[in-house]
Amino acid sequence: MDIWRITKNKHAATAFTGEGARRFGGRWNGKGAPMVYCASTLSLAGLETFVHMESEDADNLLVAIRATLPATLKTERLTVDELPANWRDYPAPSILADLGDKWIRENRTAVLFVPSVVIPIEENVLLNPEHPEFSLIEIGQPMPFSFDLRMWK
Repeated sequence: MDIWRITKNKHAATAFTGEGARRFGGRWNGKGAPMVYCASTLSLAGLETFVHMESEDADNLLVAIRATLPATLKTERLTVDELPANWRDYPAPSILADLGDKWIRENRTAVLFVPSVVIPIEENVLLNPEHPEFSLIEIGQPMPFSFDLRMWK
């Protein structure tokens, strides 16, 4: 299965280290827990990136990076039914970071599928860069990515 990550070009070399999420935290992790946020499709990765941008970010040089999960890789999945009713709130309820931190801490799998807040019937893909099987994930080369300027209207 292919998954996608979009990041600024200047962060491409470290895009799969989990360092940004470790330093700043996110919806699915608290500060201190390394995690790599990806999406199940390139279009979802684009929307997930876009919702965090401002119009002045339109000139940012972005790259898309494909990663391939081997079919034999063990994964976990959280469904909407397993989440609290307010899971889509912004800012995110802390219980979500607690769930992600527990998954990282217990080191059960290298991959956790979670519903996308942007499109709940689609999935984001969280990676644990410290899991032994993380090295089985094939990370591709960055390719230029940009948004159609009409999206900024």
